[in-house]
Amino acid sequence: MALPLIMYEAERMADDSGPAERRPAVVTAAETPGLSGLLTLAVAVVVVAGLYLGRTVLIPITLAVLLSFLLAPIVNLLRRIHLGRVLSVIVAVLLALTVILALGGLIGIQIAGLAQDVPKYASTIRTKLDTVQGFATSRLNLVMRGLGQPVETRSQMQPKTPNAGGQQKPMQVEVQQPEPTPMQIAERVIAPIVDPLSTTAIVVIVAIFVLLQREDLRDRLIRLFGSSDLHRTTAAMNDAARRLSRYFLTQLGINAAFGVITGTGLLLIGVPSPLLWGIIGLLLRFVPYIGAPLAAVLPLALAAAVSPGWSMVAWTGGLYVVTEAVMGQVVEPLLYGHSTGLSPFSVVVSATFWTWLWGPIGLILSTPLTLCLVVLGRHVERLEFLDVILGDRPALTPVESFYQRMLAGDPDEARDQAEVLLRERPLSSYYDEVALKGLQLAANDAARGVLTEVQLGKIKSSMQELIDDLDEHDDKDPDAKESLEGASAALSRSEQDLPRHPPPGKVAEDALAPGWRGGAPVLCIAGRGVLDEAAASMLSQLLHKSGLKARVLQHEAASRLRIGSLDGEGVSMVCLCYLDLDGTPSHLRYMLRRLRQRLPAAKLLVGLWPVEQAILTDDRLRAAVGADVYISSLREAVEACLEAARTEVQPIAA
Repeated sequence: MALPLIMYEAERMADDSGPAERRPAVVTAAETPGLSGLLTLAVAVVVVAGLYLGRTVLIPITLAVLLSFLLAPIVNLLRRIHLGRVLSVIVAVLLALTVILALGGLIGIQIAGLAQDVPKYASTIRTKLDTVQGFATSRLNLVMRGLGQPVETRSQMQPKTPNAGGQQKPMQVEVQQPEPTPMQIAERVIAPIVDPLSTTAIVVIVAIFVLLQREDLRDRLIRLFGSSDLHRTTAAMNDAARRLSRYFLTQLGINAAFGVITGTGLLLIGVPSPLLWGIIGLLLRFVPYIGAPLAAVLPLALAAAVSPGWSMVAWTGGLYVVTEAVMGQVVEPLLYGHSTGLSPFSVVVSATFWTWLWGPIGLILSTPLTLCLVVLGRHVERLEFLDVILGDRPALTPVESFYQRMLAGDPDEARDQAEVLLRERPLSSYYDEVALKGLQLAANDAARGVLTEVQLGKIKSSMQELIDDLDEHDDKDPDAKESLEGASAALSRSEQDLPRHPPPGKVAEDALAPGWRGGAPVLCIAGRGVLDEAAASMLSQLLHKSGLKARVLQHEAASRLRIGSLDGEGVSMVCLCYLDLDGTPSHLRYMLRRLRQRLPAAKLLVGLWPVEQAILTDDRLRAAVGADVYISSLREAVEACLEAARTEVQPIAA
């Protein structure tokens, strides 16, 4: 009597008629700032201060390094045709200087020709100002008369001169400056251009040395920052060089197209000196945000001065607005894609920061400098926060994002994410790679006791709403049109890297074994976890889409007290769904024993999603549990059910 009693007590204790009791969470106390954090903060302050105080030296060097990145592809091309290192660098630099001087000469010639017509333009501007002033005065008179106030005429508004009768006119005094000496004239002319010329000379000389000593400088930087990890350091430098070169060349091409389009448009509109405004538009568009509006100011003013009407001004403004909108919203996203690796937020913040630090030059250099910081954050572990804050990669993986939406009780956003992902993958692949793994995160938090009952209920209800919403999607590979739409849906890199598994397929009813054709041949029973019912519901939905009818039961339906009332008519397969199975699964073994006694003809399938492969390959665990089929994904579960449904059961000979 003792042995059966002990076995009965063990089965009663192992049997779970409800969710397992959650362990209380162990929350560690907040740590005080350590020496490492304080040193990091001190280093950051010192670096920012050094960048500000040393801007006179650092700005030319930075410009030279960035110019070398821009000229590096040209140097490489010249070296491929066997010009040699030194000659290739000299030719590339001379080519760049020739382009710069040619642009400067064109700008000077255009400005000189435009200056001759300034008096004529000034009279047109005065006429328009008088027209605008007269219109404004007439409107003001109408308003004042409506208010019953007296209206002053222009003669009344002019200051009254005192009666000059009997008073002498004041004597006019003229102060003459002495004629400037030749030295003073030379100082006035040369002084404003000395500083730009010296800066340009420094930039060119440093750029030449950087291009000549690229390999040596690279080796020295590797030795300085990462000789212990050559692979990571080399990858970081190659990534930075590739991104910067691509950014500069693409930006140069886009800005050149902007200048050509605006210059051609101004020529057709009739604005004088269209070549000048095209070149200025090309150059000013390198300035983020304000470059294009600044490039449009002078052409708009000139259009107002040339034409007596306002049609030319309207056409000029429309030309700049449409061209900048197309370039900024269509062309740049199409050409850049994710090549720069910067988020829109980081572009705004970096422009503000570098402008404060280095002035207008900092605004121009803000994007490439921030790009270098992002690349540094992607390859240096201690600087990873730079990539998180400034980079375009999402801070959360698709699985973490799914769990966050479930935790927030927002199934609508979860459905939006699912709709985008389902354009490139079947429903079963989305459930396996995102939904089940997100529920596993929730199950882990529930086991640690960090989720309240309210949060668990919110996750459970949100998950059921999502499953109901996705019932309209078939479990099939998307066609070419849907895949094209999905490719243009701005998927993040982590979303694009999600595995894609082919769907299990679908079976016709006449291809099923006789025992699988009526009723609901598959019984999906949830585990004892709070969220196991969601996994069972997803499996049941996929089985329906594959041609097999199934129904879902809660864990209590197979408990020791209620197993006798379990309706097993027409059941050919029983699927047990567990999101988490920790420790010795004695409760699972006893549940399978009860199900075999209740449904002797049905096959038993155990799903552990996700699960370590060691659990599925452990022969001792298999023998202890005693199931017929073990799977680790919903797709495998559907395939196992389809394989069993197609197999004809041979009658046993008497």
